[in-house]
Amino acid sequence: MKTKSRLLSFIIILVVAVGLISYGINSYNGLVVQEENVENAWGNVQTQYQKRMDLIPNLVNTTKGYAAHEKETLEGVINARSKATQVTIDPTNLTPEAMKQYSAAQGEVSQALSRLLVTVERYPDLKANQNFLALQNQLETIEDQISVERKTFNERVTEFNKYMRVFPRVMVARIFGFSEKVYFEAEAGSEKAPRVEF
Repeated sequence: MKTKSRLLSFIIILVVAVGLISYGINSYNGLVVQEENVENAWGNVQTQYQKRMDLIPNLVNTTKGYAAHEKETLEGVINARSKATQVTIDPTNLTPEAMKQYSAAQGEVSQALSRLLVTVERYPDLKANQNFLALQNQLETIEDQISVERKTFNERVTEFNKYMRVFPRVMVARIFGFSEKVYFEAEAGSEKAPRVEF
C-alpha cells in the first residue's frame, strides 16, 4: 500500500511540476511575442518620423527659392530637424524619460513645420509650384501615417501590459525581467498634424 501511495504522490508531483514548467514556458514565449510586437510597432513609428525628416530638406529648399527672406523660419525647421534626429530610442528600453524627450523633439519639428506652412501663405507662386504641391501631399500623407502608427504602437503597449499583468503570468514576467511598456504621449498641442492644405 505504501508503494502505491508513494507512486501516486510521485505521479501527482510530476504532473504538477510538468504543468508549472509548461505554463512558465508558454508564458515566457507569449511575453516575448508581445514584446516583439511592441518593438515592431515602435519601429514603424520611427520609420514614419524618419520619412518626415527626409522630406524636410526638400521642403525647405523648395520654399527657400521663393521665400529667401524667411531665413529665420527656414532655419527653425532645419534646427528642429537636426535636434530631433539626435534623439533616438532603443526599442528595448522605452523609458518614460526617453519617450518624453523623443516626443518633445518631434513636437518641435511639428511646430516648426506649422510655422513654415503658415509662412507659405504669403507666397502664391510657391503655393502653385508643382514640386511644392507634391511635397505638401507627401507631408500630409506622412503626418497621417505618423498618427496611425502612434495609435498602433499604443495598442500594442496596451496588449503587452494587459498580457503581462495577469496573475500568475506577472510572476513569470518578474522572474524573467519583463516590465510594463510606456505609451507614446505626444506633446501638448501636437495632437494636430501640421495643416498642409491651401
